Amino acid sequence: MSEVEKMVMIYSTFPDTATAKDVGGKLVDHGLAACVNIIPQMTSIYRWEGTLTTDSEAIMLIKTRAALAAKVIAAVEVEHPYDTPALLVFEVTHGAQGYLDWLASQTQA
Repeated sequence: MSEVEKMVMIYSTFPDTATAKDVGGKLVDHGLAACVNIIPQMTSIYRWEGTLTTDSEAIMLIKTRAALAAKVIAAVEVEHPYDTPALLVFEVTHGAQGYLDWLASQTQA
């Protein structure tokens, strides 16, 4: 698979499902992601500004080309309500070829 065709999955969290759906819809609509998966509720425990915090959040998994990862991160940061959104990129090293081909066909080249 060429560098342009390599796929990644980007993990992010959102304060609620509605916000995640809004951002995810824009990513797919603009060809920055082939697909986003939203898992509606998880519990996050973290320290923020010195305070131990527990929140309910939605998880978003964004499937896209590695070449688009920086654009996806920039687009999410613009739309995201958090000051410091969680955005982690995971390289896809293997997958069903038909699915990888579909992901590539749904994103900007």
